[in-house]
Formats: sequence, structure tokens, C-alpha cells
Amino acid sequence: MTTAVVLAGGPVDAVAAMQPGAANKAFVKVGGMTLVERTLLALRQSAAIDRIIVVAPAVTHNDAALTLANEFRTDGKRIRDSLRSGLAGLPPDDPVLVSTSDLPVMTAPAVDDFIARARTLDPDIGYGCIEARTHRARYPDVPHTWARLRDGTYCGSGLITVKPRVLHSLDRFIESLGAARKNPLRLASLFGWDVLLRFALRRLSIEDAEERAQQLLGAPARAIVSPYPEIAVNVDRVSDIALAEKLVSAK
Repeated sequence: MTTAVVLAGGPVDAVAAMQPGAANKAFVKVGGMTLVERTLLALRQSAAIDRIIVVAPAVTHNDAALTLANEFRTDGKRIRDSLRSGLAGLPPDDPVLVSTSDLPVMTAPAVDDFIARARTLDPDIGYGCIEARTHRARYPDVPHTWARLRDGTYCGSGLITVKPRVLHSLDRFIESLGAARKNPLRLASLFGWDVLLRFALRRLSIEDAEERAQQLLGAPARAIVSPYPEIAVNVDRVSDIALAEKLVSAK
């Protein structure tokens, strides 16, 4: 069984401002249910998850939206601070599923499949991604920033796996990775300019990126390519709310 850490921290942004009183976008309602609650529901229904830790502002720890969680921890000012809070005290060699809190259509089968793939690959750090054809077949109206690699075209997702013992080497890199997640060129530049050039020429493969990540982090890192595009449908912009409402209604 796997522990899940849900990152539901952060300030009030433009999405949260749409709903008075929302601590951040995780607590904005879509289809009558908050984004974080929809995320938690998929995790709670997963056969692979037995413990859910939510990292969120202290003022939200009694919020009804978090009742599906087992434990609450206070968020930090930065992504890496919140991740450190969520992973603190967990067994160092056991992989932890880390999820964003804005995945309105994520399902339990998607979670089960992702964890099964992560177990097979057994990386210290596993980064979830979706191939473009897979995503567009289900969600043609959902926009993404795409990375065109030699293997195909991919976007990132809201799920990763991390073994807590690598957090010290991941600390600063995860902040940069989070900031670059929507910008393929910025993301590629984190791995070095030779990688950036190969990326620009569409000669960069997933294996190339994995090898460079392992060099930078000193730990095995793998891309986890999921056939479930719902793990990549999140809410980043005000315009995403109406689209999420439509998808939730259809679901």
C-alpha cells in the first residue's frame, strides 16, 4: 500500500479569487465540490492508497473538504517547503505518491495504474506524463503546453512518486521543476544546454532526459507515461474553471 501526499497549499490566486473565502484554488468548488475534495475522492477510492496526507494552510485543516484525508500538515511558502512538510517522518525507502490538489476528473483506476507503473519501474523519482494522442482522444478541448521529443509529444501531469530519502537532493530542483512545468524550453534548460539543443531539434528522447536527471540528482529518475489523461487535467487559469465544470458534468 502507498501513502499519498496532496499539496493543497499556496496563496489566493486569480482562480481562488472567484470564490470569496477560498484559502487558495484547491478550495474552489467545481460542480458543487472543491477541487481538493475531488482529488481526495479519487485517491480514497484507489485500491493502492491506504494513507492520505494533505499539506494545506492551517486555517483549512477543519474544512469539510478535507474529511477524506488521514492527516493534515501545514504548507510552506514554496513548493519544496510543502513537499518537505508532507514527506517528513515517512519511511525513507518507500515510494510516496505526490499529487497536486486541482485534478477535477482524476479517477481511482488512473491512480491505481500510475502506482502500478511506478512500482514496476521503481525509480527514486517518477514524473507522470501523458502522450498527446492519448490526451487529445479524451480531452481535445483541454489546453496543454507540449514537449516534442524523439519518442513523441508529451505533457506533464499532476502526479509524481518520490522516495523520501532523495528529498535532500531534490529540494532545490523540485522548485525549479515546478516553475518550469508549463514551459518546455525552460524545463529542458534545467537539464543543460546540450539537452536543450537536442530538444529543439526533436532529437531528445525520454531516455536521454532520464539519464541527465539521474546525473543531476544522483538518484534514478524515470518518466511514468500514463494512459489515463485525467491525471493531467488541472486548473491553472480562470478559464479552466468553466472547462472543468463541463468535464465534471459529462463525467
